[in-house]
Amino acid sequence: MTETGAWWTLLAAPAILCALAVLAVAADALLDARDAGRPLTAAAVARPFTGVPRSLLARPRRLPAPDVLLWRAGVVTVPVAAVLATLVIPFGGTAVADVSVGLVWFNAMEVLTWAGLWLAGWGPNSAFSLVGGYRFLAQGLAYELPLMFALISTATGAQSLRVGDIAAAQHGLWYAVWMPVAFVVYLAGVLAFSFLGPFAYPAGRDLAGGVLSEASGPDRLLLQAGRWLWLAAGAAMAVPLFLGGGAGPGLPAWAWSLVKTLLVLALLVVALRRLPVVRADRYVELAWVVLIPLTIVQVLVPALVDLNR
Repeated sequence: MTETGAWWTLLAAPAILCALAVLAVAADALLDARDAGRPLTAAAVARPFTGVPRSLLARPRRLPAPDVLLWRAGVVTVPVAAVLATLVIPFGGTAVADVSVGLVWFNAMEVLTWAGLWLAGWGPNSAFSLVGGYRFLAQGLAYELPLMFALISTATGAQSLRVGDIAAAQHGLWYAVWMPVAFVVYLAGVLAFSFLGPFAYPAGRDLAGGVLSEASGPDRLLLQAGRWLWLAAGAAMAVPLFLGGGAGPGLPAWAWSLVKTLLVLALLVVALRRLPVVRADRYVELAWVVLIPLTIVQVLVPALVDLNR
């Protein structure tokens, strides 16, 4: 790749991620308007964005004895980790960083969000935000192992941790077809590390917003943006992992990557509005009793296929 091409992809990846996140927020606003019986107009789409300028200019909330450094570090970590995760996602066959351990990098950035959200809950020195941060850790104990086994399934099938190799190894038969358990668990994991929809427990209304309860102004905006950026990043990563990447007839690879990403993103937005919030303890039981055994069996499928080749 030329130096100009490298700079172009480095700038394009965050821009595409932000555009996908904005589309997801707009789609969620339309569904919210429809569910509330309001007319589906441009004003309904713009409703979530009208408070952005006010949030950028608002002063952060002052609290007694907060750990400001940790609080700010946690708030910034969530959106930054989402952007960094996209560096290894190939878009039309081109990735900013086509590293040999791209899958590990993506998972590491997702785990970094654990630290960010816990710090965002600890830093304000507030009971509600602290409980929200611990709720995310409890939720992480439930979703992370099934998610890791789902990722390992794709790496085992391709015999590589490079994301581009995983997309290329599918040869017309997507991993979503013969690894359906891994695909569903991965999509659930995307909602979980975005703490949206059924996994919005860390930001629950019973805690006045949980990890978001004490965040205001730019801090709250960054945390909310991080949630939607992670949803978009997870949708984009599903394409090379389970849907054959940019492969497809008639259209260029980048167009197929975009179409598939938008379809996955639409599915996630619908799911987050239709599924009820799950308590962390309930999901821990489901994960350890059902999902982990299923995903371990799922890992064995590509392993046995590779052994018999």
